[in-house]
Amino acid sequence: MKKNSILLLLLLFSFIVTLTTSCSSKPDNTVRDEDGNVYHTIKIGNQIWMVENLKTTKYNDGTTIPFVTDNIAWSHLSTPGYCWYNNNKIAYENSYGALYNWYTVNTGRLAPIGWHVATLTDWENLEKYIKSKPAKSESIAKSLAAVTNWTNDTIPGSIGSDLSKNNSSGFTAFPGGYRGNYGGFHDIGSTACWWPANMENGMAGAWYLSLYSQSSGRLCKYCTYRRSGFSVRCVKNSE
Repeated sequence: MKKNSILLLLLLFSFIVTLTTSCSSKPDNTVRDEDGNVYHTIKIGNQIWMVENLKTTKYNDGTTIPFVTDNIAWSHLSTPGYCWYNNNKIAYENSYGALYNWYTVNTGRLAPIGWHVATLTDWENLEKYIKSKPAKSESIAKSLAAVTNWTNDTIPGSIGSDLSKNNSSGFTAFPGGYRGNYGGFHDIGSTACWWPANMENGMAGAWYLSLYSQSSGRLCKYCTYRRSGFSVRCVKNSE
C-alpha cells in the first residue's frame, strides 16, 4: 500500500512538471536557412519579420547561389550572384548579411520555406504601423535603425543624431552598404539598402529601398541596375 502511494505521488509530480513546462515554454522565435544560419524574428503589427538581413548561400531547394568576387564579372552579370561586403565574410557576415543582385531575388527561391522576400507592400505596411505609433519614435527611419554601427550625424531627428533613440520597432536595421553595378563597394556604416520582391522597372532596372544616417523621415525608394548588390529582409508567409 505504501509503495502504491509513493508511485501515485511520483506520477502526479511528473504530470505537474510536464504541464508546467508545456504552459511556460516560449515559442521558438527563430528560423533557419538552408545553410543552417539562425535568424531571430519579431512581430511588428500583423507581420513577422526576420531581425537580421539574409545571409544564405543557398536557395531554399539546396542549390548553391553563385558567389562572385571579381568586379568585372559582377558588372556583367545578368544572372544570380551574391557576395559579402568588400568580399570579407569574416568581417561583415554576422552583422550585415550578404549582398544579392536582383536576379537572385527574382528566382523566388531565396527565402526559407514558409517565408518570402519582403515585397513593397510588406515594407509599406511596416511603415504604416510604425507611423501609427508616433510616441515610440521620432521618425520611421529612427524606429527602423539599429542603435549601433551608424555614422553619427548632426541633423535633428536623423538616424545618426542620437543612436540611443533608434530601433523602437525592434527591426534593427544595420547600415550594410551596397555593391554598385560596376562591382565596387560603398557606404558601409552610413547606408542600408534592400531589394523588395518583384519590383522591376523597365528592361534592366529595379526599385530598391534605403535608409541613410541623415534620414529623418521614412524609407527612400530609388531605381538602379539589376546587377547591383543589396541586402534582403524576409517576412513570414501569412497562415
